Amino acid sequence: MNEEKKKALQLLKTCRGQIDGIIKMIEDGRYCVDISNQIIASQSLLKKSNQLILKQHMHCCVKEAITENKADEKIDEMLDILNKLI
Repeated sequence: MNEEKKKALQLLKTCRGQIDGIIKMIEDGRYCVDISNQIIASQSLLKKSNQLILKQHMHCCVKEAITENKADEKIDEMLDILNKLI
């Protein structure tokens, strides 16, 4: 596993812990703004982990496809992802 995936995995594990905490906050009737702030923090971790995974994909899979003259499929794949993100 490369460094980007290791970092992404750690971020996702942290996010999982935050989500468990958010669930508990809701169950305990905590203040809505506090809950919202934790949700925003979790979304940020998910975004960062996705960026790391896509970075790894670009540097590995897409780069490899370009050297093998098979770039069109990977480019279309990345465009699909970008369309979902926008």
